[in-house]
Amino acid sequence: MKTSKKSSLCSVFCKTALLALGCAFGLALVPSPSLKAADTAMAEKMQCVPLTATFAKVADAEKAPYVLTLKNDSKDTIKASAKVLLAVAFHAEAKARTIPELVIEAGKSGTIADLAAGDKVVVSAAGFCPLELTVK
Repeated sequence: MKTSKKSSLCSVFCKTALLALGCAFGLALVPSPSLKAADTAMAEKMQCVPLTATFAKVADAEKAPYVLTLKNDSKDTIKASAKVLLAVAFHAEAKARTIPELVIEAGKSGTIADLAAGDKVVVSAAGFCPLELTVK
C-alpha cells in the first residue's frame, strides 16, 4: 500500500491545528490569578447575613412539617429574600419556591413555613453573602 506525501502532510497539519485549538480553549477557561484574587477579596469583605436560623417541627401541620425561624442579630433592619429548593417536587411543579421579601427589624424574627426534610433554603440580603441552610 502506498501513502502519498500530500495526505501525510495534511494529517500532520490537521493534528497540529487541533492541538493548538485545544490549548487555546483550555487557556481561555482558566481564570487569571488577578480575577481569583479579586473574587477572594470581595468574598472576604462580605459578611454572611446576620440571621440566626432555627428549625422547628410542627406536630399537626397540614403541609410540610418544618418551620424556619430567622432572628435578626444586627442593629439594623434587614430586608432578606429567600428561595426554597424543594427536596421532593412533582414533574408538573416548579423545583424551587420563592419566598416574598422578609423585612426583619433588629432583634425580631421572621419565619418561613411549609418546609420538608431535605429542602434547601437560600437566604440573601443586599451587601451580605447568602446563607444556605438544609432542613434536617
